[in-house]
Amino acid sequence: MTEIETDDGPVVGSRRTRGNLYAYRIRGRVRSAVVLWAGGRGDEPDRVFTAPDDGPGQVPVFVTVRQAWMYARRRGWKPATPEAGTLELRRVEHWLEDPRRRRVPPGPVLDAWNFFEDLARGIEATAGLPRQGPAHGSAYEKLFAGECAAWTPDEQHAVRELLTAGVELWNSCPVVANPRSVRAPAR
Repeated sequence: MTEIETDDGPVVGSRRTRGNLYAYRIRGRVRSAVVLWAGGRGDEPDRVFTAPDDGPGQVPVFVTVRQAWMYARRRGWKPATPEAGTLELRRVEHWLEDPRRRRVPPGPVLDAWNFFEDLARGIEATAGLPRQGPAHGSAYEKLFAGECAAWTPDEQHAVRELLTAGVELWNSCPVVANPRSVRAPAR
């Protein structure tokens, strides 16, 4: 992910963050875009970036990392590098179509799980994802350890349910495509 250093943190949802911003490319079947992701500091959770001036609860999305970089820079945030991380959501969607016959792609599934939680927090739509219980916790631990083959049927169901809801949330969340980059006010 492209790290963008922030002097006075951006507003993400209804909260100001002091964390860094990262450019993150999402490649899905229905929606593909570059988003900005705000890393939380300390105990503050990570979130997908939303900007109130672009429309409350709307995610600014970009075609290129350069566009996201310029958007952030014009708001006074200094990008550290021009690179971006990538979530291959298509691989997750492909697995969700037939999980009994296809192998779990552990890296993309882990990235998608984390992204969907951060997206839900960013757009303040955590109710769009299923409430996570013990099956989710143990499935996540196994996923993180690369042991997806050891998922119980309950754990696999919990993962599929969460990822299916996450894909729907991503495909339906309100976005602002290539928002106008307004120059930051003089300090």
